[in-house]
Amino acid sequence: MLTLDTNQTVGQFVRENPNCARVFEQLQIDYCCGGKVPLATACEKRGVDTQEVLRLLADCIDSDLASDEVDADKLSLTQLCDHIESTHHAYLKTELPRLDHMTEKVARVHGDKDTRLHRVRDAFVALRSELEPHMMKEERILFPIIRSLETSSTRQEFHCGSVANPIRQMESEHDHAGNELSILNQSTDGYTPPDWACNTYRAMLDALKRLESNMHQHVHKENNVLFPKAIQLEQSR
Repeated sequence: MLTLDTNQTVGQFVRENPNCARVFEQLQIDYCCGGKVPLATACEKRGVDTQEVLRLLADCIDSDLASDEVDADKLSLTQLCDHIESTHHAYLKTELPRLDHMTEKVARVHGDKDTRLHRVRDAFVALRSELEPHMMKEERILFPIIRSLETSSTRQEFHCGSVANPIRQMESEHDHAGNELSILNQSTDGYTPPDWACNTYRAMLDALKRLESNMHQHVHKENNVLFPKAIQLEQSR
C-alpha cells in the first residue's frame, strides 16, 4: 500500500489524484472550499479514523494503477452479459447520480465564468436520460434473450422476433450516447481544467474522463463482441 502523508491537505490529495474525491465525498469531507485543511485535521473534525481514511485513499489510488479488463472474446455470451452488468452497468448506476450532482453544482457556481459548463450540464443530463433506460432494456429484455439463446440447443421464438431487432435499437442508442460524450469532451478541451478551477471542477472533469473511457470499453464489448456473436448464434440454429 502507498505511504501517504496525513499533513498533506485534503485539496492536495484530490489535485494530485482526482479519484480520491470519491473517498472524501463518501465521508462528507469538504475537499473544495475546505481543501486547505490537513488530512489529519479533517478526519478529526469529522470524527473518522485517520488510518482507515489513509487505507481508503491508498486503495483508491492503487485501483487507478490496476486494470480489471478481461478478454471479452474469450467469454461465453452468458459470462459476457454478466460481466457487462457487474462491471459497466454497476459503474454507471453509481457514477451517473454522482456526476449529476457534480455537473449541476459546477455549472451553477462557475457557469457565469465559463459558459461552456451549461453545455456540459445539458449534455450530461441527455446522456443520463439515454443510459438509464438503456441499461434497463438490456438487463430485462436483451441479455435474457442472449442467455436463452446460448443455453438452448434449438431455435427459439422471441416476442421481438429476431435478437437482431433489439440489438439494432441498442446500437442506435449507443450512437446517441456517443454524440453526448463527444459534446462533453469538446466542451471541456478534452477534460482539461482551467488554471482557476476549484477541486470540485477538477474532480468533475476527472470523473467525466473516466466515464468516457468506461463507456468506450462498454460499447466495444457489446457492439464488437456480444452483439455479433449473438446474431451469429441465432442464425446458426
